[in-house]
Amino acid sequence: QVQVVESGGGLVQAGGSLRLSCAASGRIFGIGPVGWYRQAPEKQRELVANILTTGSTNYADSVKGRFTISRDNAKNTVYLQMNSLKPEDTAVYYCSANIRHSSADRFTMYWGQGTPVTVSS
Repeated sequence: QVQVVESGGGLVQAGGSLRLSCAASGRIFGIGPVGWYRQAPEKQRELVANILTTGSTNYADSVKGRFTISRDNAKNTVYLQMNSLKPEDTAVYYCSANIRHSSADRFTMYWGQGTPVTVSS
């Protein structure tokens, strides 16, 4: 009933910027916390940033000052603006969204398929 789709990944040189988008569609009553995660080859998936319904945000120490997470509720979309990219930012970036289908439902977490980001030196 719900799809979460990431987009915006690609190849960029170190120091460059990318903006990732996470769009949710389908039967949606409300969207709760949304997080961006990343997983580098042979590494565990790690939280990059998240944003709550209040707009409060959290960032991994490694991206503070460089990445910005935001949400556009009208579009059911969350963004991750990535600036000053480093080779160590190379990973597949995943979006997770907590979504309610109605006021009576609990939140269910949905994951996108990921969008790859490669930062060359």
